[in-house]
Amino acid sequence: MAGLIRKLMVSGVAAKVIQEAKKPHNQAKIKKFISDFQNKQGGSGKGRSTHR
Repeated sequence: MAGLIRKLMVSGVAAKVIQEAKKPHNQAKIKKFISDFQNKQGGSGKGRSTHR
């Protein structure tokens, strides 16, 4: 029973996030956040390496 309630809550939150993400002013915020995050991650210029 608790698992069912949890799934309903998670699906409700996910639906709200998707609904908000479709709004134009929020899309601009999301694009800015992604751009800032990528710039912060790629600032060193090296990136992640799988070599040992």
